Amino acid sequence: MSLKATATANQTRQEAPSLQEQYDLVCIGFGPASLAIAIALHDRGTKARVLYIERQRTFKWHAGMLLPDARMQISFLKDLATLRNPRSRFTFLNYLKSKNRLVAFTNLSNFLPLREEYNDYMTWCASHFDQFVQYGQETICVSPVRERRGPVQSWQVVSKDVSSHETCTVTARHVVIAVGGKPRIWPGLSVDGLESRIFHSSEYTTTLPKILADKHKTYKVAVIGGGQSAAEIFNDLQGRYLNSHVVLYTAASALKPSDDSPFVNEIFDPDRVDTFYDLSLETQQKTILSDKSTNYGVVRPELLDQMYEKMYHQRLREPDQSKWRCKIVTWRKVTGAEVQSDGLLLLRLRNTSNGESSTSESSFHLVIVGTGYERNMHESLLRPTRDLLRDDKYTVERNYRLKFRQGAVADNCGIWLQGCCEESHGRRARKVIVPIEGTNSKRARVHPLIGHTPQSGSYPKDGSREIGKTVITGVLLGYF
Repeated sequence: MSLKATATANQTRQEAPSLQEQYDLVCIGFGPASLAIAIALHDRGTKARVLYIERQRTFKWHAGMLLPDARMQISFLKDLATLRNPRSRFTFLNYLKSKNRLVAFTNLSNFLPLREEYNDYMTWCASHFDQFVQYGQETICVSPVRERRGPVQSWQVVSKDVSSHETCTVTARHVVIAVGGKPRIWPGLSVDGLESRIFHSSEYTTTLPKILADKHKTYKVAVIGGGQSAAEIFNDLQGRYLNSHVVLYTAASALKPSDDSPFVNEIFDPDRVDTFYDLSLETQQKTILSDKSTNYGVVRPELLDQMYEKMYHQRLREPDQSKWRCKIVTWRKVTGAEVQSDGLLLLRLRNTSNGESSTSESSFHLVIVGTGYERNMHESLLRPTRDLLRDDKYTVERNYRLKFRQGAVADNCGIWLQGCCEESHGRRARKVIVPIEGTNSKRARVHPLIGHTPQSGSYPKDGSREIGKTVITGVLLGYF
């Protein structure tokens, strides 16, 4: 069975054509990166057989962390289109115009919109491409279509329906893997039977209300982590459950501020990737470490100020710290959890300053883990391609194309990685990679993998719609 995206009333549906579908491009994952690619293809007037495969049933962007009043950490000008094409219909400003909020937003004098609003912006953008997206499909693997002789000319993408588990297959000349990160939970906290009581921050707003249903009850909650997500959750819990007791554990000596000052922010400029990519491996590693304060284990200064003020008010009203409702415990890494006789969770701790082990002073109804994400999901998806890799490693070219052995894969065929190339492309590779033109970078131009102009009658008949004059035989990815 193969997938086919067709237009219905603002949604997609599956069909079972008799022949296997052949696409020019299949994007695995339909988050910000793939959405940016869809927009770029639209803006360039490109006609192609394109399919986006997404595990979620609808478009969602960090749904579990859409907290009230939480704001973006980057300027709205770094949206899905503006830096590449300010005239695009998919800019954040045009979204505001279409929603009749442009003037009101301007009056805010704020470059950082609410996360809730930015999610609505991306959902609005995604709705324009519903007919190309197959939602509710989890990709299982990407395999080469092997010929008897000669290089690989296409790829087979196998996915399964998240409800029926029925498998589906499509083939494509080009594949983009943009599946995002996998929530990281330390081994000691991955306890069988406790998944509903120890969960990742990415599930916060979707899972929490199901477990702690009574907002007036006295709950005890532990939050693990020292970054933005952990801090936001710690702050939110205090207002969401007024009688709760919340403890935040961080392995660091203190909660530290993120650095988004203008000069530091230049590390995310498009042309900086050129410089980073050409550095020696040792220098690349040192640079990544030195730039850590931009987005790793750090918190926005405004949020830190709010948190400290709340802690101060608590100190003012109750000098005895043992009676505080909310606490921040530093120098402690949580290494495990065990269930007590009363059903609560006791945490095992390690002092990161001297290595001593201990247990938490109190036990908890719930533990929320805000320890980031792993960016290696592409390795399992691409396991069938491993014998084609250069040096047996998942490394990429400057344009994010996976490196294969010389002659193993045709020049007009490839796999691109998005969101997991920090080691070779720097911190910017963790941000949304959007096709971009007109920057100062010598290599910052659209990758020229454009095919011929089709003759009359040669357009696809599979439900894809015309969005321009050319058929792509590759992926329009910008050189950042």
